[in-house]
Amino acid sequence: MIKQLVLLQEKSRERRKQDVFIIEGKREISLAIKADYEIRSLLYSPDIISSGMVLDLVKNTGKQPELIEVSDAVYQKLAYRTSTEGVIAVVKAKKHALHDLQLKNKNALILVAEAPEKPGNIGALLRTADAAALDAVLIANPKGDLYSPNIIRSSVGCLFTNNIGIGSTSEIVAFLKEKHIHIYCAALSASETYTKTNFTEASAIVVGTESTGLSEAWLKASTQNIIIPMEGQIDSMNVSVSAAILIFEAKRQRSL
Repeated sequence: MIKQLVLLQEKSRERRKQDVFIIEGKREISLAIKADYEIRSLLYSPDIISSGMVLDLVKNTGKQPELIEVSDAVYQKLAYRTSTEGVIAVVKAKKHALHDLQLKNKNALILVAEAPEKPGNIGALLRTADAAALDAVLIANPKGDLYSPNIIRSSVGCLFTNNIGIGSTSEIVAFLKEKHIHIYCAALSASETYTKTNFTEASAIVVGTESTGLSEAWLKASTQNIIIPMEGQIDSMNVSVSAAILIFEAKRQRSL
């Protein structure tokens, strides 16, 4: 069993095969439970955390997961983080299909990220989306595994607090058009300054990778391309920083 859990931590292929993933830490596990993730089992080291504290984590879940006590040596072999809290959960993955995505707000504000690769950037995007209480985060043409330990860690659990949908660029464009959501693409060409754009109606802010930007399909579907003026010597910023600026400008407009 321990070998299987190590594989789950290290191999995205194994996570997809078993349809489960690993969460480490009390806060992250609590956020996943709140988001109705199914906790299959909890492994804990009694040298770090008591069984009572572990049980308290899952007291509000319908189906009680299996509790497995492990030695500290085994726990440290499984733990991904250097600072740890003594508890690891094996959790069933969600599909994040677009047809299952529910938008509660008709005047939705959505972040779309096309082909994000770096776990740190994905985590930062999810943290920003949580901070702004966005209606959804859509990931187009994902390059990696959403349930990578790096993404869970860098998002500080915001992977579980966001309403996430995954699909191809064409699928997401069709989804947005069907919902009558304006598409605002962060791009260098044919763009207007982001502060001049009206984000008060249903809007999707779309960001691409720092190296290649957005694909032509997004630029063709765009309601309006938008840009953050650069006053220094470079022409772009980190994608998560750019997304945060655009999102909070939209939030500012909606609060007026």
